[in-house]
Amino acid sequence: MGRVIEERRLPGGNTNGAVRVGDTVRRVPGPWTPAVHALLRHLEDAGFDRAPRARGFDDQGREVLSYLPGEVVGTARPWPAWVHSDDALRQVAVWLRDFHTAVASFVPPPDAVWREGETWRPGLVVGHNDAAPYNAAWADGRLIGFFDWDFAAPVAPEWDLAFTAFSWVPLHARHVVAADGFTAFAERPRRLRLFLDTYGWDGPAGRFIETVRQRVSASADGIRRLAAAGDPAYRKLVDDGVDRSLDTAVEELTGFPGE
Repeated sequence: MGRVIEERRLPGGNTNGAVRVGDTVRRVPGPWTPAVHALLRHLEDAGFDRAPRARGFDDQGREVLSYLPGEVVGTARPWPAWVHSDDALRQVAVWLRDFHTAVASFVPPPDAVWREGETWRPGLVVGHNDAAPYNAAWADGRLIGFFDWDFAAPVAPEWDLAFTAFSWVPLHARHVVAADGFTAFAERPRRLRLFLDTYGWDGPAGRFIETVRQRVSASADGIRRLAAAGDPAYRKLVDDGVDRSLDTAVEELTGFPGE
């Protein structure tokens, strides 16, 4: 008989979550999974090695992805102090810049279905759209990559950049980031400029902050819309007040230094 490989549930996930099986991750797929796998195969072909590899489906119909080894922040609060270091911020900006370069040549299949986002057209990229600390893997102080690509979808590059800055500078509501362990609010303008300069975005900070506000407002509205449509994951987000915290963040970013 063949050796039975143990399944180990991974932390996080709003619905069925994910399990690790050997050096792979197995998850229940969604209608968007084939399009996400096409994206991940493109990144593999392009030599971008800081994302999971799509490995098809198993005999239970679950999607199979390669496992990104390393440390994750998990669900405990506050997060480790290194999450909010300048070095981590730079590494994330470099990752996003290199990812956007690798994905720029990706043309989605004509029948691609995305969980959210726009219909692809020239000028858009298929962004990760959730490159936040809870989706990152680190090893020995180095960013290995981002997992959980379910929200990948066509967007303007600045839209993906805006959410990543929101998550890592961080620009979320003060009560949220304080619970995560970040209270150096006076440092946020400097950290935002560091992030943008490292990525290579040289526009004025004020215009970028307005993009962040629009991006976060759209996220809050999307949560409420999908919750109202009966999606259990989004109903839980509303029950947990996630949409209201995003609304608070938008309000607090009015008058952000540099705007």
